[in-house]
Amino acid sequence: MSEPIEPTVFVVDDDRGVRNSIRELLISVGLAVETFESAQSFLETFDPARRGCLILDIRMAHMSGLALEAKLAEIGADLPIVFISGHGDISMAVNAIKRGAVDFVPKPYHEQQLLDAVNEALRRDESRCRAALDGDRLTERAHKLTARERQVLDLALRGHSSKVIARELGISHRTVELHRSNLLEKLGIASITELLRLKRGNGI
Repeated sequence: MSEPIEPTVFVVDDDRGVRNSIRELLISVGLAVETFESAQSFLETFDPARRGCLILDIRMAHMSGLALEAKLAEIGADLPIVFISGHGDISMAVNAIKRGAVDFVPKPYHEQQLLDAVNEALRRDESRCRAALDGDRLTERAHKLTARERQVLDLALRGHSSKVIARELGISHRTVELHRSNLLEKLGIASITELLRLKRGNGI
């Protein structure tokens, strides 16, 4: 997996004036921006591999922002979303956040509130991409493990102590410790605890 490229803020809103004002605001702080007049036009060019976040109007003709959010979830895309709406209510905002939205910004939006939400969305995207990159690297390194090291690793990930692993595999405690040391070095990590953290959502 190559190093992440510069993120883009995708703005989907059927109001041209809103699209243009958000575009100008984001460009003024040095962010790359692409705008779309509908959910359909966004989906036509959407590439899940691209980095960034999505500013999404909730109420649009043909396909609403909520429908687009559901479609992205259906195809496994986890682009962070900031919802905006001129007609949103509290329950809509709460539901959007519960489904994973970064924030809900009412129209007319306050510039700093929108910028803060976008910055948080881009931070989450960076963390997501970095975790995926770490997962890919970990998977590649895992191929270097011997069959015995893989056995020790699998048991350690289940929470078994070296003593229990030794008994399960019929080897000495000292040998288990040697295998643990070797596999951690090959994986480039400091401990099984760190591996568990990296493994969540990535696997090896």
